[in-house]
Amino acid sequence: MASVSEVPLLKVNGVTLRYRIEEKTVTATERVGFRIEQGDRVVLLGPSGCGKSTLLKAVGGFLHPSEGSITLNGRRVEGPGPDRVMVFQEFDQLLPWKTVKENVMFGLTASRTLSKREAAERALESIRTVHLEKFADAYPHTLSGGMKQRVAIARCLAMKPDIILMDEPFAALDALSRRRMQDELLELWNENRFTMLFVTHSIEEALLLGSRIVVMSPHPGRVAEILEAEQLNEAAGSHPEISERIKRVLFRDAPEYVI
Repeated sequence: MASVSEVPLLKVNGVTLRYRIEEKTVTATERVGFRIEQGDRVVLLGPSGCGKSTLLKAVGGFLHPSEGSITLNGRRVEGPGPDRVMVFQEFDQLLPWKTVKENVMFGLTASRTLSKREAAERALESIRTVHLEKFADAYPHTLSGGMKQRVAIARCLAMKPDIILMDEPFAALDALSRRRMQDELLELWNENRFTMLFVTHSIEEALLLGSRIVVMSPHPGRVAEILEAEQLNEAAGSHPEISERIKRVLFRDAPEYVI
């Protein structure tokens, strides 16, 4: 785990998120709080409907908390920005009329972060990082699902954001591709040490990818427990035990569970 600083990279402080469906107000999360340090791999783990993806969108600046606050580098998050980029579950997040290189360049040119020449150089560097340099001039429809997700990750890395937000990015892949992408993500992190907030409902995925796991309760989502790096490292050889512990936290109010 990264060293703890006085001002964390990201702080989610007592965040409640509500939205309206017709005449009904739905509470997605309630008084959620946690912090992320530079270089952390934090996983939001919880059952479907607990508000973890909604919370991720709030961190991205696409939703505003009903209560509480979200700060990045000590500054309140008021809207989207290039310091936070997202990878979604859907394969079709790439622009189909642009090549791999053009897709990776897109955020850099759209935000006017770099000139077109500089953006092209940065894009190729990121594409090499995810080992897709042979496909730089290919179009998305020629790529597999896993390759498309690697392009999406390359696009994030090219922006050099403060934090990468991932919303179940491997959920739509087959089991073998998903495991390969998980391993590749860890390899990328070891090489680049980027900061990541990753949403999943898979206990196995959380244990594999997280340096810290924020376990959320069923709807409305609250922080049920935070598993720190020291606890996860100690349990490295006994994942079944810690998996059972997480299940008990997630389903403590249910007489029985299926996972």
